Amino acid sequence: MKEHIAACVQIAVEPNEIGKNIDKCCLWLERAVKEYEAELVVFPESITTGFTPSMEVEAFYEILEPIPGKHVEKIQRLAKDLGVHVVFPLYERGYEKGTIYNSSILIDDQGEMLGHYRKTHPFPTERLEGGGWTTPGSETVVVDTKLGKIGMMICYDGDFPELSRVLALKGAEIITRPSALLRSYDIWETINKARAYDNHVYILAANGVGPDGGENYFFGHSMIVSPIAQVLALARGTEEIIAAKLDPNPIRYVSYGTKSPMIFDHLEDRNVKVYKEILQEGKSPFEPARRIPYRK
Repeated sequence: MKEHIAACVQIAVEPNEIGKNIDKCCLWLERAVKEYEAELVVFPESITTGFTPSMEVEAFYEILEPIPGKHVEKIQRLAKDLGVHVVFPLYERGYEKGTIYNSSILIDDQGEMLGHYRKTHPFPTERLEGGGWTTPGSETVVVDTKLGKIGMMICYDGDFPELSRVLALKGAEIITRPSALLRSYDIWETINKARAYDNHVYILAANGVGPDGGENYFFGHSMIVSPIAQVLALARGTEEIIAAKLDPNPIRYVSYGTKSPMIFDHLEDRNVKVYKEILQEGKSPFEPARRIPYRK
């Protein structure tokens, strides 16, 4: 990984106004590059529409585009003009009628799409089988870029340690986590720090802010977390940009400001034989308020 400045752009959307939202993203992307000298910029989850569709699935499907498409191409052209890498999350129109993916794409500084990830762990009520609108993806994505190896996940994916561990084992040095998280700041901070520290990776977590079409209100507080779980940059509950310089040698010491050397490696020190047999199935011993129909 090379030393570079990474940024999270935290902006509100106009529900389902795709053209307006993309134009707004372009303005803020330009700001991130010109004002912060960002080389990697991450936007929040479902940035072109807002998280909750506020319309029937069939109608929502019709306003979306497949990837690649003209909406993505506009961001690609700007990324090339600005010379910046961009993580751009949006709902994707699948080729099978009614199939919608919650996706994120990684565009390099030449405008090329290097990565295309579909959220593998949609929130239970987001999933089509749970009365929602999205279909889960089935592949993990780690992309080798000029800046370093970047792993991709989206919001609720971060709740599952297995996914970020797989990304780290595949070589990720940075994991991007575009989100539209509604729970609490404590949960948001804890998960981001844990995934960073568990796997010795940078976490770039861009959260939504403001309302969406489903009368949700997102609290923002996007953050950039180091591989030793230090929050390098933290947003407030408003529209803004945060940025931090990423050190290519981040785990030499146990914490910043100390010379105590780090002598452990969470990936190398795993004792896999202890738990490899129980990784397939599982269920909490505590009952949630209800179980969504897709669950067995």
